[in-house]
Amino acid sequence: MGLEVFWSEFAKLKLEEIYHYYRLTASKKVAKKIINGIVDQTIDLDKSPKIGQIESALKDNVHEFRYLIHSNYKIIYYINKDSKLIVIANVFDTRQNPDKIKESY
Repeated sequence: MGLEVFWSEFAKLKLEEIYHYYRLTASKKVAKKIINGIVDQTIDLDKSPKIGQIESALKDNVHEFRYLIHSNYKIIYYINKDSKLIVIANVFDTRQNPDKIKESY
């Protein structure tokens, strides 16, 4: 399909927040492990972009949002065929109120 995985600025910001949270509450080692796990989930998306389930909370959006799971996090993405990108749009902590998932779109 020739798609490239691209992290949006919002998703990068969420990764930074997660990293800083775990660095303060646990350790640098734990923070790195969690971030690496989230990023590793997205590595093969270019080979199987539709592997994630459709995110029903975002079904009324222009894009068809899908997600992958790592631990307590939903890695939310969509496929932009025009720009040939798989856009990682958000990394959402599933322990939050589910309605908050819509706040970034």
